[in-house]
Amino acid sequence: MVDPSSSAAADTFGSGSGDGDGIPFVSAWAAAGSRRYQHLLDKATPHVLRRWLGLGLVAAIYILRVALVQGFYVVSYALGIYVLNLLIAFLSPQVDPEIQELVDGSGPSLPTRSSDEFRPFVRRLPEFKFWYSVTKAFCIAFVLTFFDAFDVPVFWPILLFYWLVLFTATMKRQILHMIKYKYVPFTTGKQRYGKKPIPPEDATHLGA
Repeated sequence: MVDPSSSAAADTFGSGSGDGDGIPFVSAWAAAGSRRYQHLLDKATPHVLRRWLGLGLVAAIYILRVALVQGFYVVSYALGIYVLNLLIAFLSPQVDPEIQELVDGSGPSLPTRSSDEFRPFVRRLPEFKFWYSVTKAFCIAFVLTFFDAFDVPVFWPILLFYWLVLFTATMKRQILHMIKYKYVPFTTGKQRYGKKPIPPEDATHLGA
């Protein structure tokens, strides 16, 4: 004879494990954590200076870690290449004028210092995503320094020299691209105009 209570308990446990009823609890916990994390990111968005100071602190901790262990130079080299690619995307316009020029024969109008009309520079990689990606890359690289499998023996001055050459060549190409298409990758904000000054003759008339 089968005990009804044990049968019901078995059905409940079986349905929870077999049908995946336990997974929604984990999913709900993960969704709540994700919403909390996104909320913190949204709150940090307007604090540009604090975010970049925090990134500087994270980068300093990583550099100190590499200097103390005297290793993980391949990880640092990969990190440098990744940050360089992000930097180029940060300095590049969302629509490449060179490609647009090939398509319709005229490149898009990009903001310049001499332009009277205010047109903000639209980046391929926005500032917040640039900061977030670089911060995440440093954090991942820092975690990798605790695994000996990523500590590949290498003569680090060669990697440093190659990265400097690559950085110089890439930035030179980017600067030439800016000069050719006459755009500035930084927007200081819309120009504000104060009150129109009163001409001297009008001021004299008002004083009289």
